[in-house]
Amino acid sequence: MKINRMAMPLMAVALMGAPVLAMAQNNNSQSAQAQDWNTPPAGTEQAQGYKDGIEAAKLDKAAKRKIDAKSSHLYKNPPVKGQQKDAYRNSFEKGYQAQLDHDKPGM
Repeated sequence: MKINRMAMPLMAVALMGAPVLAMAQNNNSQSAQAQDWNTPPAGTEQAQGYKDGIEAAKLDKAAKRKIDAKSSHLYKNPPVKGQQKDAYRNSFEKGYQAQLDHDKPGM
């Protein structure tokens, strides 16, 4: 009988805790998705280009300059050499656009 007195409240607490745990997991997955937009692609040039694109978009917006990745100094003069320039520029544009998309209301 003593076991039943203890088991019932414990079961009630366990059942009430399930929705709370589900909400906590939901919040964690939403915050992970929110961070995904600014995660750079693999590769040194791609990662640097992506990060630079994000920062360039922030700076262009703050300085009220033309919002265009291709008009950026780092796009025109990438800090890499040779064939790496195309990979850098491609990632730069993606990072720039990701920042613009992230700044849109409702995103």
